[in-house]
Amino acid sequence: MPLEPIDLREIDKRAANIYEAIVVAGRKARDLNDEVKLEFENRLKDVVGTVVDDDAEDFNNPQQRSLSAEFEKRDKPHIHALKQFLNDEIDFGYKGKEK
Repeated sequence: MPLEPIDLREIDKRAANIYEAIVVAGRKARDLNDEVKLEFENRLKDVVGTVVDDDAEDFNNPQQRSLSAEFEKRDKPHIHALKQFLNDEIDFGYKGKEK
Protein backbone atom coordinates (compact mmCIF):
# COMPACT_ATOMS: atom_id res chain seq x y z
CA MET A 1 0.00 0.00 0.00
CA PRO A 2 1.67 3.26 -1.08
CA LEU A 3 1.89 6.16 1.34
CA GLU A 4 -0.13 9.24 0.52
CA PRO A 5 1.18 12.40 2.17
CA ILE A 6 -1.46 14.73 3.56
CA ASP A 7 -0.93 18.46 3.77
CA LEU A 8 -1.40 19.56 7.38
CA ARG A 9 -2.90 22.84 6.15
CA GLU A 10 -5.82 20.85 4.70
CA ILE A 11 -6.45 19.26 8.08
CA ASP A 12 -6.07 22.58 9.90
CA LYS A 13 -8.69 24.23 7.64
CA ARG A 14 -11.40 21.86 8.87
CA ALA A 15 -10.83 22.22 12.63
CA ALA A 16 -9.95 24.94 15.12
CA ASN A 17 -6.47 23.42 15.45
CA ILE A 18 -4.54 20.32 14.43
CA TYR A 19 -4.96 18.67 17.84
CA GLU A 20 -8.73 18.91 17.62
CA ALA A 21 -8.59 17.28 14.20
CA ILE A 22 -6.46 14.44 15.56
CA VAL A 23 -8.94 13.79 18.37
CA VAL A 24 -11.91 13.84 16.00
CA ALA A 25 -10.26 11.49 13.50
CA GLY A 26 -9.03 9.23 16.31
CA ARG A 27 -12.48 8.84 17.82
CA LYS A 28 -13.97 8.11 14.41
CA ALA A 29 -11.21 5.55 13.78
CA ARG A 30 -12.08 3.77 17.03
CA ASP A 31 -15.75 3.62 16.00
CA LEU A 32 -14.81 2.28 12.57
CA ASN A 33 -12.48 -0.29 14.12
CA ASP A 34 -15.26 -1.52 16.41
CA GLU A 35 -17.57 -1.88 13.39
CA VAL A 36 -14.94 -3.84 11.45
CA LYS A 37 -14.27 -6.15 14.40
CA LEU A 38 -17.99 -6.84 14.78
CA GLU A 39 -18.37 -7.51 11.06
CA PHE A 40 -15.34 -9.82 11.06
CA GLU A 41 -16.63 -11.80 14.06
CA ASN A 42 -20.09 -12.15 12.50
CA ARG A 43 -18.67 -13.34 9.19
CA LEU A 44 -16.24 -15.65 10.97
CA LYS A 45 -19.16 -17.39 12.69
CA ASP A 46 -20.45 -18.35 9.24
CA VAL A 47 -17.18 -20.07 8.32
CA VAL A 48 -17.61 -23.81 8.70
CA GLY A 49 -15.53 -25.45 11.42
CA THR A 50 -14.34 -22.22 13.01
CA VAL A 51 -14.46 -21.51 16.70
CA VAL A 52 -13.99 -17.84 17.55
CA ASP A 53 -11.10 -17.73 20.00
CA ASP A 54 -8.84 -14.70 20.34
CA ASP A 55 -5.82 -16.71 21.53
CA ALA A 56 -5.85 -19.48 18.95
CA GLU A 57 -5.61 -19.19 15.19
CA ASP A 58 -6.58 -21.91 12.76
CA PHE A 59 -4.15 -21.76 9.84
CA ASN A 60 -5.53 -24.91 8.21
CA ASN A 61 -8.91 -23.42 7.34
CA PRO A 62 -8.74 -21.84 3.84
CA GLN A 63 -12.07 -20.02 4.29
CA GLN A 64 -10.79 -18.35 7.42
CA ARG A 65 -7.53 -17.39 5.71
CA SER A 66 -9.35 -15.86 2.74
CA LEU A 67 -11.67 -13.93 5.06
CA SER A 68 -8.68 -12.64 7.04
CA ALA A 69 -6.90 -11.65 3.82
CA GLU A 70 -10.00 -9.76 2.64
CA PHE A 71 -10.10 -7.72 5.85
CA GLU A 72 -6.34 -7.09 5.73
CA LYS A 73 -6.63 -5.53 2.26
CA ARG A 74 -9.12 -2.92 3.44
CA ASP A 75 -8.05 0.58 4.42
CA LYS A 76 -7.05 0.76 8.05
CA PRO A 77 -9.58 2.56 10.28
CA HIS A 78 -7.33 5.58 10.91
CA ILE A 79 -6.80 6.11 7.17
CA HIS A 80 -10.53 5.79 6.49
CA ALA A 81 -11.36 8.20 9.34
CA LEU A 82 -8.85 10.78 8.11
CA LYS A 83 -10.28 10.58 4.58
CA GLN A 84 -13.79 11.10 5.99
CA PHE A 85 -12.53 14.07 8.00
CA LEU A 86 -10.91 15.65 4.94
CA ASN A 87 -14.10 15.13 2.90
CA ASP A 88 -16.20 16.81 5.63
CA GLU A 89 -18.13 13.59 6.25
CA ILE A 90 -17.69 13.79 10.04
CA ASP A 91 -19.93 16.13 11.99
CA PHE A 92 -18.30 17.20 15.25
CA GLY A 93 -18.61 19.89 17.87
CA TYR A 94 -18.27 20.55 21.58
CA LYS A 95 -20.82 19.33 24.10
CA GLY A 96 -23.15 22.10 25.13
CA LYS A 97 -22.29 24.31 22.16
CA GLU A 98 -24.39 24.52 19.05
CA LYS A 99 -22.65 24.54 15.71
